[in-house]
Amino acid sequence: MKTTLLTLALAAASFAAVAQSQPAAGAPGAIAAQAPADAYTAMMAATIAELDAAPAAALPATIAKLERAASAKPADWLPRYYQARGYVKMSFAAKDGEQKEKFLDQAQTALDQAQKLPGADKAELLVLQAYLYQGRIQVSPMTRGPVFTGRVHEALEQALGLSPNNPRALLVLGNDFYFRPKMFGGGADAARPYYEKARQSFATFKPATVLSPNWGEKTVTATLQQMATEAAGSTTATK
Repeated sequence: MKTTLLTLALAAASFAAVAQSQPAAGAPGAIAAQAPADAYTAMMAATIAELDAAPAAALPATIAKLERAASAKPADWLPRYYQARGYVKMSFAAKDGEQKEKFLDQAQTALDQAQKLPGADKAELLVLQAYLYQGRIQVSPMTRGPVFTGRVHEALEQALGLSPNNPRALLVLGNDFYFRPKMFGGGADAARPYYEKARQSFATFKPATVLSPNWGEKTVTATLQQMATEAAGSTTATK
């Protein structure tokens, strides 16, 4: 039962975190000038918004658009990055373990391609790699947790070494602790400092371009609110 609950909880958190839209203009972390400069940028911006909002069943069409973008600009790492995000999102939504693995394998292929391209943001790629590893854990938490948890932390440590205040790295790290059993050092109290730091980082974070990774702020806010609600409920229950 605990395994099932952990699986569902991690899936829900990771699905939500990879599905966040970019903040609106004027919101913390938004880019001052949002207008796309050319047709490729406009197409990519629309596709990224679609990726954020689309249900899992609609994602294959979105990923196909990213494949066309990758063909149009093979030296741009962003189409492959967002392809990997799409496949991870599909994996967390899938119910069958074999199907989850297939999507994660496809995500890894896209991520490996992005890593080889010039100008790729290594910190963001490492954060997404950590998320992908969490997807591997979600397939079978009890058997894979001991193996992939270390890989998650290794990727995030490298990401934070390159970008110390990267809010997505802090978010993924918070998720790792939040959904880890308390007996292994997890739980809300262990996770809260990372979520709080992520929230502070999002307040000042500025993506390099209109297409650069800029997801996760809504998840941090929602998770902190959920934790506060859970804490209040626990206090009421003990009175």
